[in-house]
Amino acid sequence: MTAGTERWWEGASLYQVYVRSWQDTDGDGYGDLAGVVRRLGHLQWLGVDGLWLTPTMPSPDQDWGYDVSDYTSVHPELGSLEDLDRLVGEAGRLGLKVLLDLVPNHTSDAHPWFVESRSAGRDSPMRDWYVWADPRPDGSPPNNWLDATGASAWTLDQASGQYYLHNFLPGQPDLNWWNPEVRNAFEDILRFWFDRGVAGFRIDVAHALYHDRELRDNPSAPEGPETRFGQARTYSMNRPEVHEVYRSWRKLVEGYDPVRLLLGETWVLDAERLAAFYGDDDELHLGFNFSLVFSDFTAAALSRVVRDSISALPPGACPAWAGSNHDISRFQTRWAGGDPDRARLGLAVLCTLPGTLVLYAGDELGLTDVEVPPDQQRDPMTWRAADNRFNRDRARTPMPWDEDEPNYGFCPDGVEPWLPLGDRRGRSVAAQLADPGSDLWFARHLLRLRRECVSGGGYQQLASGPDQWVYRSGGLVVAANFSGSASEVDLPAGAMSRSGRPAGTGAPEGAADDHRGGAVVLQPWEAIIIQTAGSPDSPRSKEY
Repeated sequence: MTAGTERWWEGASLYQVYVRSWQDTDGDGYGDLAGVVRRLGHLQWLGVDGLWLTPTMPSPDQDWGYDVSDYTSVHPELGSLEDLDRLVGEAGRLGLKVLLDLVPNHTSDAHPWFVESRSAGRDSPMRDWYVWADPRPDGSPPNNWLDATGASAWTLDQASGQYYLHNFLPGQPDLNWWNPEVRNAFEDILRFWFDRGVAGFRIDVAHALYHDRELRDNPSAPEGPETRFGQARTYSMNRPEVHEVYRSWRKLVEGYDPVRLLLGETWVLDAERLAAFYGDDDELHLGFNFSLVFSDFTAAALSRVVRDSISALPPGACPAWAGSNHDISRFQTRWAGGDPDRARLGLAVLCTLPGTLVLYAGDELGLTDVEVPPDQQRDPMTWRAADNRFNRDRARTPMPWDEDEPNYGFCPDGVEPWLPLGDRRGRSVAAQLADPGSDLWFARHLLRLRRECVSGGGYQQLASGPDQWVYRSGGLVVAANFSGSASEVDLPAGAMSRSGRPAGTGAPEGAADDHRGGAVVLQPWEAIIIQTAGSPDSPRSKEY
C-alpha cells in the first residue's frame, strides 16, 4: 500500500451526526444507519466534507454506545455491517468522508474480554487486560479516585476480592494500556475499519488511556471544567505514556492512501497540553479545543484562546474548532443564551477560523438545548452525577426535519421518539429551506466562503476596538462585535457578508454586497465578513 500524504482535513468542515437522533427509518423511535444514508443529501447540500458518527458498535447502551461490547461489528438496533458499508460507499459517491467513534479507554462489562477477565478470576489470561487492584487493609478501594459521577472509580468483585477500575460508569471497566496485548488488539481494530474504507476515527477521551501504575491518590483541586468533586485527575488519567500510543497509530494511518484521520477528544484546557497531543506533528492529526468550548463569549476571551492555541501548535499542525457536541450544552444556549443574533455571530466566527471545523447536528439550524423532563431523561451519567452539573440529554434530542410531518419527520406518526423533540417551530430543515434569511442558508453561505477562502490560509489578529475581534483568516477578514452597542470598524475592500441579515439580496445564497473599503458600522452582536483577494503567505501566521 502506498503511503498517503494528503491532509484532506485541513480547512475541512466535518459534521457530527448523533445517529440515534438523526433519522428513524424502522419505526422504533431511534435513528439508525439507514436514516443517515437517507439524509446524506442534506450534508452534501450544506457543503460539509465529512461526517463523524457517534458510536455504531454493539453495546448494552449503559452509556449509549460508549460502552462497547464488540469493536468489529455494528449495533443491531442501528443496522448491520452491510448497512455501514453502504453508508461509507454512498457518502463517498457524494464526496463525503465517514469517521467513526472509537472508545479505547474502556469497554462494556459485557465485552467478552471483560467477561473472561472477571469470571475466570485472578488466573485468567485476560485479567491483565483490565485494571484490577487489591483493596486497602480495611477493605476500602485502592485509592481515592472518583468516576465521572462522583462515586468511587473502583467496584469490588466479590468472587476474586479485587476491585476493577472504571473512570466512568461501573459498566465501563477501564482497559489496561500498560499491557502490550491491548495495544496490539486496537491496532488490529483500526486496520479492520480502515480496510473497509472508514476515513478515520474520533477517539473518545483520548487523554485518558493510561493510569498511574503506582495508583497514587489524585490531589484535591477547586471545581472547574477539568476538575470535579474536588479532585484533579492527575493520576487516574492524563498520563504521558499515551503519546507513544498515538505515535504508533500515526505510523499506521499514514500507511493508507488517503491518510486516515486521528481526531482526539482531548479534554484539556491549556494550549501547551493540547499541543502535546500533536507531538512533533507525529501523533494526533487533530485535537478538539475545549478551551474554546468553555470560553466566555467575549472578544477578549475567544481571541485569546485562538491566538494561544495556534501559537502553541507545532509547525504544520492543524487546529480543530467546535462549539457544541453530544456531551455539552449547545453553543446557541451556552454562549448565546438563546438569542438568535448572538448565535449567528458564534456560527460566523466558528466557520471562519483556520484549521478544521466540526459542526454538531443542528448547529446549522440554530438549535438550542431542549429541557428534558426527569421522567424522559435517558442518560445514566446524568442520573448518577452527584453534583447535578449537567444534563447531556438536552443536546441530544432528535433532528427536526419538517414541522408539517409527525414528530418533525424524525420518526413515523404514532411512534414516540426516544427523546422529546421540544418546540422546534420555525427551526426545522424544511422551514428554513423556504426562508432565504434563515440560519440554514447562512450556514451554507459560510461553509462556501470557508471552502473557497479559508482552506490552507493563515490567521492574523488585527487591530480592533473595545468588544471587537477582527482577524484575517485565509482570504477573509472578519470583524465581530461582541456587545449590545453598535461600533465602527475599518475594513478592506471586497465582497461583504453580514451575520445580522441574509448573506445576499437575491437568491438565497445571492452575491454578497460590494464593500469599497473604509469604515463600516457593526451592529450589536454582528459579524461582518469581507472576502478579499489576498491571504497570508504562511499556513499559520503568528503575527498577532
